[in-house]
Amino acid sequence: MRAHKAAQRWRMSWLIALNLGLTACAALAPANHDSGVEAGRRLAHDWQKGNCLACHQIPADAQAQTSANIGPPLQDLRSRFPDRAKITAQIWDARGTNPDTVMPPFGSARILTRDEIDRIVDYLYAH
Repeated sequence: MRAHKAAQRWRMSWLIALNLGLTACAALAPANHDSGVEAGRRLAHDWQKGNCLACHQIPADAQAQTSANIGPPLQDLRSRFPDRAKITAQIWDARGTNPDTVMPPFGSARILTRDEIDRIVDYLYAH
């Protein structure tokens, strides 16, 4: 009986130590603040999704290789669009500000979801 209780205490102590260790590791791990930016980059560069590089240059991102010049360069967007809702609306459906635009209505045409557009804005704001 004593051996059984000792084994139970040992198991409980081991589980508590394991839990504390995992919690400490999680607390010390760097927060992944770039996950939205990286997801946005993938979407913006994906020819089946955002495909921003088909029309726009993104000069601050060395990975954004394109010679496109149909749309304006996507640079300094945080200062050009301090109201994040405005650039989000532009990507959602640019016809709201320019009825003659050639930019696809990514949101209203269901090419991109609201969350995907938010990730692209995260990426563009970072560059």
